[in-house]
Amino acid sequence: MPVNESPAVLLLDPVRTGSHYKAEVRRRGYLAISVYTVAKDVIAENWPNHADGDDASIYSADADEILAQLDELGVKLVGVVPAMDSAVHLADTLADRMSLPGNGTSKASARRNKAEMRRVAAEEDLRIPRFVLVDSTAGIAEAAGEIGFPAIAKHTTGAGSYGTYLLSTPEDAARTSGMHVKNQFGWEVDQWLVEEYVRGRELAVNCFSHNGEHRVVDIWEYRQPDDGDYDFPYWESAKLPEDDPDWQAAADYVFQALTAFEVRLGPSHTEVKVAHDGVHLMEVGARLPGGPMTDQWLAHTDLNPFEQALDCYLGIRPDCLRAPVRFRQACGASAIRNDGPAGVLKEIRGLDEVRNMPGVDKVLSIYEPGDYVPITDNTLNIPIGVWVSAPDYSGVLDLLGRVRNAVELVIERTGE
Repeated sequence: MPVNESPAVLLLDPVRTGSHYKAEVRRRGYLAISVYTVAKDVIAENWPNHADGDDASIYSADADEILAQLDELGVKLVGVVPAMDSAVHLADTLADRMSLPGNGTSKASARRNKAEMRRVAAEEDLRIPRFVLVDSTAGIAEAAGEIGFPAIAKHTTGAGSYGTYLLSTPEDAARTSGMHVKNQFGWEVDQWLVEEYVRGRELAVNCFSHNGEHRVVDIWEYRQPDDGDYDFPYWESAKLPEDDPDWQAAADYVFQALTAFEVRLGPSHTEVKVAHDGVHLMEVGARLPGGPMTDQWLAHTDLNPFEQALDCYLGIRPDCLRAPVRFRQACGASAIRNDGPAGVLKEIRGLDEVRNMPGVDKVLSIYEPGDYVPITDNTLNIPIGVWVSAPDYSGVLDLLGRVRNAVELVIERTGE
């Protein structure tokens, strides 16, 4: 049955950070029609209230089926929004089929699938890690031996570091038969990327684009506890000052990448590593970054990322392209992990102290005493997230250190 003939915006996988789009859509008087491509069991486990705020909900990852259901609803669509990285390619396919603003389809798969992403980057002479593609976990050890150690193995359609493994030695590579065969979204994996491990600073460059014009909002560094190799980048992060020696090189490289991948419209979140031989592409994401970054934009700038992104997807040039975004505070975030072994949470010490620290903007805790806490290996199982701000970069780093020193996860180890 038709919802009604009011204009509507199509939101693809509006969960986590992307759920904020619903309020912006409705504020403008549009209907919010949500498409959920993520497997239903993954949605039910992680986002049981995902459909709150929907005027209609569609569960499918097939463009033809989605278009048929939209016809049945009888809505007039005015824009298509990729609200999470799971569906950036599908959003552009649907926008193209309905003649709505988008980034086109010629490189849509390369903006999502890491195998295609590496292929396009190589064709465009963008610096990338050496890589080999394999179609089963059985081929990872041989591929890693060809690449050399250390290496990284990851799902070509993964996200949030789920199913990403550091292979430091041949013995590590030989133990990859137990790797996840479904990605974070519950989809079957049919190809793995095995690539050179690039040592260097890992940076996330956040931009907005309209008609091929790009502007950097900010650049964050994924900071680590030491100089060791890693496969999970989230420990703490901080927004870099613009006088950082790697800021301009990263920005210049990302502008080249956005042009190469035909990201002409909307927000983007591109991850790179700055190594001794220059900047290397890790991943292009044609969508908004996730949590703490968008939260800190809302708290400490005049930029509403959901408003500006929706402008882009409606074909309107966003205000953030007219002048640099001004931050009133420096920003950062800490991910309090369980680095193992897994076990039952008995207590979280120091969390009340952290909540009362000046400059702590937000505290997220997903586990309670009695819950089983796995080893933290992806963005869905980070036990505690803390967003912080301070007058300057050094103040952010100091506060992040005090947060980490205050919090302790008391876990009864199970050895699993």
